[in-house]
Amino acid sequence: MSNITIIDTGCANLSSVKFALDRLGIAAEISRDLNKIQAADKLLLPGVGTAQAAMRNLQERNLIDVIRNATQPMLGICLGMQLMTEYSAEGNLPTLALMDGKTELLPDCDLPLPHMGWNQVRYEADHPLFADIEQNSHFYFVHSYAVLPNDNTIATCDYGVPFSAALGFKNVYGVQFHPERSGKAGAQLLKNFVQNI
Repeated sequence: MSNITIIDTGCANLSSVKFALDRLGIAAEISRDLNKIQAADKLLLPGVGTAQAAMRNLQERNLIDVIRNATQPMLGICLGMQLMTEYSAEGNLPTLALMDGKTELLPDCDLPLPHMGWNQVRYEADHPLFADIEQNSHFYFVHSYAVLPNDNTIATCDYGVPFSAALGFKNVYGVQFHPERSGKAGAQLLKNFVQNI
């Protein structure tokens, strides 16, 4: 069985991600221990809150280099995905730069921000992260900032404009939605990450 580590970013959704994996019978440990992170088979990088606070937490915990140098598959969730890009307009700061792209405020389309609730996701056909998930399935979102579609986009969602619902580059994947709060489809996605990626 894979050795799964949820990187302890000090953000609020850590335990809900762990509980979601527990429900699937997947053992995972929340840790900020650099050796455990390096030894893990798979990593999850959850995040909620602001990019600035999360980057500061990572800096204080000496986690930035270990995340940047990770070679195993890593899944960023919500803010965790945004931190994987080069830059966030939320606080105007450089982020982890694991892949190209930048996080921007969702454009004003006369829709309330944050974008909150269930929305349809359209993914790239045959992507292993979305195996056995119906096209246009609903996932749960809570965010005001987003990564607009780019070369690393593997799934999109529409909220006035299309934005990246999921990104993938080399060993690094990210989802803007909360799979741990997205019912059956979210559970399947977490299972796919652990078993297929």
